[in-house]
Amino acid sequence: MQQQRAFSGQESRSGGEGGHAQEYLTFILGPEEYAIDILKVQEIRGYDAVTTIANAPAFIKGVINLRGTIVPIVDLRIKFNVGVAEYTPFTVVIILNLGTRVVGVVVDSVSDVTMLRADQISPTPEFAATVDTQYILGLGTLDDRMLIVIDIERLMLSSEMALVDATNER
Repeated sequence: MQQQRAFSGQESRSGGEGGHAQEYLTFILGPEEYAIDILKVQEIRGYDAVTTIANAPAFIKGVINLRGTIVPIVDLRIKFNVGVAEYTPFTVVIILNLGTRVVGVVVDSVSDVTMLRADQISPTPEFAATVDTQYILGLGTLDDRMLIVIDIERLMLSSEMALVDATNER
């Protein structure tokens, strides 16, 4: 069964104390919960078969044709070395709109859309992590939940992802 949800690109709203709040899409990878800027999300869909690309890194599963646009599909579970990369009817692909690029990322599941104020996001601590900390904006706290807030555009457009030719990067 194919799930699909489109987002309107709603602007951030002001929160209560702590000032400006921003909406984030939260998702699960292995044992952790992550958050990305909702304005980068185009849609959420179920995982479909992909066309594999020869000699691509293991985390690049291949490409799909999404309404005439060729979209590379990256499995973040493999990239971040978390969880088991099983493809079931419940596996989710988040389609991201990153300026001139459209990229799909495979995650275990999508949690929800949540608001975080700046005072709810702590700086990234100095530690050895499975995720390169240069792509982590901080650690969000929401009630008893800890969210790893990722700069998804910076990660997806980095040279290590092999999705953008170095001459086309910003």
